[in-house]
Amino acid sequence: MQTCTGKGDLEMKTMHTLKILFSAILFAVPVFVVGSTAALASEKLHLDLAPDVSGDKAALQNGARLFVNYCLSCHGASALRYNRLQELGLTEAQILENLMFTTDKIGDPMTVAMTPADAKKWFGVAPPDLSLAARARASADGSGSDWLYTYLRSFYRDETRPTGWNNVVFANVGMPHILFDLQGEQTLGADGKLQPAASGTLSAADYDKQVADLVGFLTWMSEPQAKFRERLGAGVLIFLVLLFGFAYALKKEYWKDVH
Repeated sequence: MQTCTGKGDLEMKTMHTLKILFSAILFAVPVFVVGSTAALASEKLHLDLAPDVSGDKAALQNGARLFVNYCLSCHGASALRYNRLQELGLTEAQILENLMFTTDKIGDPMTVAMTPADAKKWFGVAPPDLSLAARARASADGSGSDWLYTYLRSFYRDETRPTGWNNVVFANVGMPHILFDLQGEQTLGADGKLQPAASGTLSAADYDKQVADLVGFLTWMSEPQAKFRERLGAGVLIFLVLLFGFAYALKKEYWKDVH
């Protein structure tokens, strides 16, 4: 009898330990990640919060248009095929007519005609592929789309640079301000703040909206299945909670005669 009681106590202690470990997995890890990201962000340059347009297909379609017209001449997106743009609500005909300028096959990846060798010769360095730009930035310091959003709004005139442009977020960047006709020109004041110098075709608010759409597309492009992954992760956690409850009930039923 004493032996059975000891086994029951041991089993109860084991289940208690499992509950503590399960709680740690659910709560401790997310808190650690959020805390670490916040600590990193506080040490970095201030970044503006990028508007979340992930659920706005019209905004993502506009972002795709901006990417094709302003970015794809230098930056490829070789991990994304044109036909995946149908997931944004575009038809195959719309993609073929409005967004495909580098190929005539909708199943082809979004690559540029310029070779890496020519790019290095003309620009000093080959422009990077932007397929995973948002994810790479998020992995590096947790900033992700916020960094891209701030970067595309932080160019200023700098005649000391080969392109005539510089950037507050990315000092001495080799990329020119490809959207300057939309934003206009800015200068960097003695206080380190950007000042408008010449107007573009858009107001400041409209330009910010266009950048938000472009960044939203870049973020979507880096992981088109992100929303599905998040839903799947939530489903898995719910399943584990239910499985734990079932396992605990089964344990109590199995050990009731022993106790």
